[in-house]
Amino acid sequence: MLFRSWGSAVEAPWPDVAEVTDHVGVRHLVVTRHAQVRQVLADPVSYRPDNALDAMTPMPVTALRMLAGHRFRLPPTLANNSGASHPRIRAIVADALHPTRVAAQRPWLTALVRDRVARLRATLDAGHSVDLYADLAADLPLLVLARLVELPDAPVGAVKEFARAALELFWAPLDADRQVALAGEVGRFHRVLRDFAATGGGLAADLRNAGHPPDVVVGALFFLLVAGQETTSQFLTLLLHRLAGEPAVRAGLRTGEVAVGDVVEEGLRLEPPIVTWRRVAAVDSTLGGTPVPAGTGLVLWLGRAGRDPAVVESPDEFRPGQRGSRRHLAFGAGAHRCVGDMLARMEAAVVVAEAAPLLDGVRVIRPPWCPDNLTFRMPDAFVVRSATGRPAGRTGF
Repeated sequence: MLFRSWGSAVEAPWPDVAEVTDHVGVRHLVVTRHAQVRQVLADPVSYRPDNALDAMTPMPVTALRMLAGHRFRLPPTLANNSGASHPRIRAIVADALHPTRVAAQRPWLTALVRDRVARLRATLDAGHSVDLYADLAADLPLLVLARLVELPDAPVGAVKEFARAALELFWAPLDADRQVALAGEVGRFHRVLRDFAATGGGLAADLRNAGHPPDVVVGALFFLLVAGQETTSQFLTLLLHRLAGEPAVRAGLRTGEVAVGDVVEEGLRLEPPIVTWRRVAAVDSTLGGTPVPAGTGLVLWLGRAGRDPAVVESPDEFRPGQRGSRRHLAFGAGAHRCVGDMLARMEAAVVVAEAAPLLDGVRVIRPPWCPDNLTFRMPDAFVVRSATGRPAGRTGF
């Protein structure tokens, strides 16, 4: 999904590189093919990440004043950092999310998910509806992340509201009133991050002890809270919804003919929570035969690249383990590849293994709805109910 208005701006099939004008009149080049998207991501010198966190809808003075009043700043830290400090910051964050530390969380997360699934099954067996976003997926990544990096002491609901507000403020088409409201919400939580960055332990202390200034510590925490947990809860919801319509895959999971890891990778390919990412051309170049002058904004269509027939055998079918399934770009590529990819994969594997059986014998009452957003899908709910009144499937494979 791109901005919905862009879907009618270019006739199908999309070319390798398409010129599109956004809702405020700014020209972008949308890069659609796997090879060209990877080429851009792998070359941070020619294609810089400096615009990665720029607001898609320019903010009015009132919203900017609101953010300034909260001393809101997003200096180059991770996704938007093309400078020399990026490798040092990334190394500290990567150590906090090291695969060994991630793997150590798996037993705890499995027990938590198993307990929730048991309660959801009882609710379904009683004839009631359940929301697999709100009741299962929404807070799981945040709870795991808090165990790994130590996060500000704030209610889960407040963190989730802040993260979704930030995704909307910077990547959605908005009117001025909505921008002001979101700026207030994001700015208020930024104060919490700033206070925690000055005194908190865990990752915040590691960054401070390495000599990084307070704004960098805040920026790293901001990015983790937005990209490190919100996108994963989105993916868990989207993947469960996709599995609800894939009975053959669920049957394969039950018999062991389909591997959980292959399901996760195919889900990342077909249902990525981040569908685009941005770069800005630093030099004159050419992509797919299209001239790209320096200063051009590029929109890398990660979701479309995952369906490239040059890479995937059956690009539109959910076939775990098929050729090319794992070559998706859901986590990006190159120096800015998502540092939490192993964490997201572990969480998704646990949820698939423990929760997919709930989808046997249910009907979807309310599928996930995603608001208009250039980059993030942000599903809001996924409601199911038993189709027959009979008990839902047993947990685990």
